[in-house]
Amino acid sequence: MAGQREKWIERTRDLLERAGFYVADTHGIRPSSFDLAARRDATLLLIKVLKNIDALDAEEARRLGELGRLFPAIVLVLGQTSGASDLDAGVVYTRYGVPIITEETLKEFLEKALPPFLYASPGGTFARIDGERLRELRTAHGLSLGGLASVAGVTRRAIQLYEDGAGAEVTVIDRIETYLGEPIVRPIDLFLSPPVRSAPGGTEEPATPEASAAEHALPPTGDPWRDGVLQQLDGLGLEVTVTMRAPFDALGRTPDILLAAIGSLRTALHRAEMLHGLARVAEGHAMFVVRETVHRPTIGGLAVLNASELRRHRDPDELLDEISERERP
Repeated sequence: MAGQREKWIERTRDLLERAGFYVADTHGIRPSSFDLAARRDATLLLIKVLKNIDALDAEEARRLGELGRLFPAIVLVLGQTSGASDLDAGVVYTRYGVPIITEETLKEFLEKALPPFLYASPGGTFARIDGERLRELRTAHGLSLGGLASVAGVTRRAIQLYEDGAGAEVTVIDRIETYLGEPIVRPIDLFLSPPVRSAPGGTEEPATPEASAAEHALPPTGDPWRDGVLQQLDGLGLEVTVTMRAPFDALGRTPDILLAAIGSLRTALHRAEMLHGLARVAEGHAMFVVRETVHRPTIGGLAVLNASELRRHRDPDELLDEISERERP
């Protein structure tokens, strides 16, 4: 099973690279909430590959969503089955707010510019109606709201909602499109830009000092030394967010993205290539903080600092300058 999943991830990586994405593969690192990160121009994707989408629980979905907001990035899950049933191509599924599609759906979107039109819901399969187009066609055919409702087999109120852009069941859409002779549904943009990072709840009002302190309090990781490094980074003014089940321990901003990993030199050697590639995809920087004395300031393009070197820095710009210097070949 692991071999099949690795082949699937490799196919997805090849698909993205053929479509012009620069890809970082993180699936070999555990724990990690995503398997691939990919960028093309302004589009940044975080992709998780699952055979059965029932394996995506609420906590994992929350972590994926949080990472998507931090970068920010578009989060997608590729799945094959739900329970004993295969997922349908051309349909967007959702679990805990995370969009899920099949490999075939992604391939059609990337290679043929054919977006999905359908989305699954507990009540069935639906599509979003182009309300303005529906209104134009209804008027052109001389139909009243009630007349089109009779054709579609729904209420007059339902037609009003459709013309306001509401979704409709596939069977209803088929009846309307067959009668009008024109498509009336909107495609689903899989790469719709994620919302810009904002304060919790979307408020733009300035936070009180007490609220700000609570918001920026770093949760303990269970390792006092790791906690100390994270507190030091946060004290530099990096807007540090501790990450869970990610191939890095924290994400900070300088305002550029800075991915920070903390651990042993042996772990740094294992993760160096992946972290360096992930930083490139994120158009940011990465560093690994270790306890040991550092004889190689860079491993595979990844800046490596020990705790003493980190303590020398008093502001994020100074730290970023050193990281940038170490990243140079």
